[in-house]
Amino acid sequence: MAILSALATEVLIPVAGVIGIIFAVVQWVLVSRVKLSPAAAASGGSKNGYGDYLIEEEEGLNDHNVVVKCAEIQNAISEGATSFLFTEYQYVGIFMSIFAVVIFLFLGSVEGFSTKSQPCTYSKDKYCKPALFTALFSTASFLLGAITSLVSGFLGMKIATYANARTTLEARKGVGKAFITAFRSGAVMGFLLASSGLVVLYITINVFKMYYGDDWEGLFESITGYGLGGSSMALFGRVGGGIYTKAADVGADLVGKVERNIPEDDPRNPAVIADNVGDNVGDIAGMGSDLFGSYAESSCAALVVASISSFGINHDFTGMCYPLLVSSVGIIVCLITTLFATDFFEVKAVKEIEPALKKQLIISTALMTVGIAIISWLSLPAKFTIYNFGTQKDVTNWGLFFCVAIGLWAGLIIGFVTEYYTSNAYSPVQDVADSCRTGAATNVIFGLALGYKSVIIPIFAIAVSIFVSFSIAAMYGIAVAALGMLSTIATGLAIDAYGPISDNAGGIAEMAGMSHRIRERTDALDAAGNTTAAIGKGFAIGSAALVSLALFGAFVSRAGVKVVDVLSPKVFIGLIVGAMLPYWFSAMTMKSVGSAALKMVEEVRRQFNTIPGLMEGTAKPDYATCVKISTDASIKEMIPPGALVMLTPLIVGTLFGVETLSGVLAGALVSGVQIAISASNTGGAWDNAKKYIEAGASEHARSLGPKGSDCHKAAVIGDTIGDPLKDTSGPSLNILIKLMAVESLVFAPFFATHGGLLFKYF
Repeated sequence: MAILSALATEVLIPVAGVIGIIFAVVQWVLVSRVKLSPAAAASGGSKNGYGDYLIEEEEGLNDHNVVVKCAEIQNAISEGATSFLFTEYQYVGIFMSIFAVVIFLFLGSVEGFSTKSQPCTYSKDKYCKPALFTALFSTASFLLGAITSLVSGFLGMKIATYANARTTLEARKGVGKAFITAFRSGAVMGFLLASSGLVVLYITINVFKMYYGDDWEGLFESITGYGLGGSSMALFGRVGGGIYTKAADVGADLVGKVERNIPEDDPRNPAVIADNVGDNVGDIAGMGSDLFGSYAESSCAALVVASISSFGINHDFTGMCYPLLVSSVGIIVCLITTLFATDFFEVKAVKEIEPALKKQLIISTALMTVGIAIISWLSLPAKFTIYNFGTQKDVTNWGLFFCVAIGLWAGLIIGFVTEYYTSNAYSPVQDVADSCRTGAATNVIFGLALGYKSVIIPIFAIAVSIFVSFSIAAMYGIAVAALGMLSTIATGLAIDAYGPISDNAGGIAEMAGMSHRIRERTDALDAAGNTTAAIGKGFAIGSAALVSLALFGAFVSRAGVKVVDVLSPKVFIGLIVGAMLPYWFSAMTMKSVGSAALKMVEEVRRQFNTIPGLMEGTAKPDYATCVKISTDASIKEMIPPGALVMLTPLIVGTLFGVETLSGVLAGALVSGVQIAISASNTGGAWDNAKKYIEAGASEHARSLGPKGSDCHKAAVIGDTIGDPLKDTSGPSLNILIKLMAVESLVFAPFFATHGGLLFKYF
């Protein structure tokens, strides 16, 4: 038996979750000390720099006016983001209700809506609860997952729009103060999301247990709906938010920078508010829902496999909750790690920003390795068995520790490889910037080549972790490796949310007319944020690959597929169609951004041509029309890609059966991961190549010209092409591969009983 008792487990998990939530609230209180009212902003003297006098007076600007202006702009961004999310959630709510009914009808029909107990799927000698109730509980957990996902995305957006202007104002006191404000705000989101995900899942398990009692197989099968709910909302958040942000971004850049030669975030640009709103709804709300979905699914995949292994058979509650205990330790580890950035070490100069963020990843990974070792020793028996496609495989607790650790370190490797290919401190991005000398075409060629090349090492890292973890603990090993990669999710999200917050802070500084020195500081914060955002996307894609493989294994076991034979025509047709799906999906999302950007460009041009005094800065642009174009386009355009992902498993499973569906899942996983990594890194590299030329920090960068040179214009075109790749198609693909796998797992009982209609009759 494990050293940790069931009672200790029942206390430890919720306590860790509550500590995470309290920590998030404390960070939020610290951020809110930066006042957005002129009177409070002027007072001085408190510790930690909240009242430090400004290092320099604004050049020729009244301090009072700057604060008022920042507050106004922040308000406009916050209102735009809130109204967009409310509109999006109305549509998503309708979808959620319909899909909940579909889950209930499909799963309820497995045993013809009977209320009699049935023999269990894996232990035929035992009786399990009726399928009708599993359908009911699966529907309830789907709705819970969906609501948690929406709430976490919404809260993240609220915190980001609360912190952006505060970061701008702190930048007047120096780069260190601005960094701490932006990072703390990111931490609020990271800890809220990680902790609430854990607490809601834990409470759900305990409530469902009241009905299921000893039937753990049925209990954890119904919990899989939680992952499905989280991921389906993430899909709409990612795609809708991605289309919104990139339509505005592309429109603002093409007309503003290339045609009119005005700086980024210039208040004369009509699309500038929509662009800043987009950072919050796409990168913050979308990313939050996405990582919450990954976390929920990897927990569900591990719990499903554990419930039919010795933990479930012997009703070992502590062993069963191992995935949740890993997440609990993760929250405590991330809490300590965050203090390193905000309290133990101080960022004093621009060049210290990126190392400070990288240290977060290294410290959290190192501490987490120790944490996993301790929790594996305390919560697992020395020997136990894990379900492995019909047989039980013997595993030791140290073997399982190794599985989690390899996932954790593979995540770090993927993160650093991503950084190497997307940061302008290294040669790949500098080569891309250099290629702009001969125009946009060579820039595009170099950028695409970089993206394809950047796939190599992450794929090897994923392959090695899959092989090792499967050899040690079968599919459960892969599920906990995915959890390992996501165990430091609070730190990962803090670093990730920091990027858009700094980006917004720069935009507000430009719009409020602050001095160029302030803008240089916010640009430095933003450039570091760009690289860390790319690292975050690398983590999300790597974990998605492991999560969907674990879900795939659980699906194959549940659907009773003994072996997936690639040479069988049923499987092969699925494989080749599945590999095509990421391309179809990417085509839809890219085209959506393109058509929305087209409308945006036309509107921005129209305003520049028809509003007298706009270029001179004497007239105000009509920001609201641009916000409306982005909102309408994204709401309309998010439905077809969403429908493609949600309907594919249902149609394939019902008409062609579980063998073809397993082919589709494998094909989508294999091709989706490659496209996702290359798209994200190509876009990130183009963006940073442009920033490299703009910053002019080295002799080489200065030789490529100031802003507005031909070289710079070529870089802007590359950046604009990369926008939908890195912020819409790339990040949405990891949701595609996870969502199809978790949906197949939830509907597996139905497909196994009634699926394959075409092959039955032909």
